[in-house]
Amino acid sequence: MQGLKTVTPVELMKLLADDTRLTSVVAMTSGPRCVCDLMDILQLSQPKVSRHLAILREAGLVETERRGQWVYYSLAPQLPAWVAEVINTLAPMVLTSVPEHMINPGESSACC
Repeated sequence: MQGLKTVTPVELMKLLADDTRLTSVVAMTSGPRCVCDLMDILQLSQPKVSRHLAILREAGLVETERRGQWVYYSLAPQLPAWVAEVINTLAPMVLTSVPEHMINPGESSACC
């Protein structure tokens, strides 16, 4: 997939069909996340989280921003409205499986 502007509904569903990618995307709806934040939320290793983030980045669903030594991931600001609507529709159901204290962006993580 080259750029999210041409993503089809089937391609989006394939991206979001993985628990790790779906939960990561939903976590980013409340703001940028560093890999260590997502590791805590997902309870997964750094290589596994990074691999899934790379898939989302290559598809154009997320963007990165370097802040010192840390890289933060956020939803791409140019997402088509229908893509944002799908993510926002799924978010409440996904968030029921994530402890609330882990999803609040106001709390700083241990690494950054």
